[in-house]
Amino acid sequence: MKVTLLVPTLNEIDGMKTVMPLIKPEWCDQILIVDGQSKDGTAEYARAQGYDVIVQQKKGMRHAYMEAWPHVKGDVVLTFSPDGNSIPELIPACIAKMKEGYDMVIVSRYAKGAKSYDDDVITGFGNWLFTTTINLLHGGHYTDAMVIYRAYRKDLIAELDLDKDSSYEFEEELFGTNVSWEPLLSVRCAKRKLKYADIPGDEPAREGGERKLQVLRWGAAYMFEVLREVFVWR
Repeated sequence: MKVTLLVPTLNEIDGMKTVMPLIKPEWCDQILIVDGQSKDGTAEYARAQGYDVIVQQKKGMRHAYMEAWPHVKGDVVLTFSPDGNSIPELIPACIAKMKEGYDMVIVSRYAKGAKSYDDDVITGFGNWLFTTTINLLHGGHYTDAMVIYRAYRKDLIAELDLDKDSSYEFEEELFGTNVSWEPLLSVRCAKRKLKYADIPGDEPAREGGERKLQVLRWGAAYMFEVLREVFVWR
């Protein structure tokens, strides 16, 4: 099983310098940086460390993933935030869990023994609401259905139609935003009754940079997806 560590960045130079040196090269087969046209030297720093670097052309996390996808060499993709929210030392444990035969493994901020130190009242409630709703409507057993820190089979994206614009474009146009695919990935894995699990992992406070959450627009778009999926896509 080959693993690609996929790291989306946008002006994350502080986090990159603090977090990325903690990642041991032997943990994965490829470290792929997809940079959203940073202005602070993030991409240049990544190249200097010998990482594969892609500069995305379209804005948004989903487009970052899709533009990086042809360059992914691994059978498994582990998406990782370099802003300090993702603990590097949990990468081996996440990969080890995938090797037990899972389709997806989530490093959960809300599993027993874990805690988010980056949540505020709004984001904490939002994550609880989405995870609970996905579990109730789609038969999931998630403790954290939204987090970026997760590993999954590369071919899962095509299997679940997550590589198609039609899976997102209506809500993106309706709410004037670009969304990521983690919530829909969680929903469709649950609907297909795929094998997924979580491991506990704290979410530390971010290292530098700016928080990029669009709370209202993303919240509305994601809730639309969760509700729509009750009636569509099999």
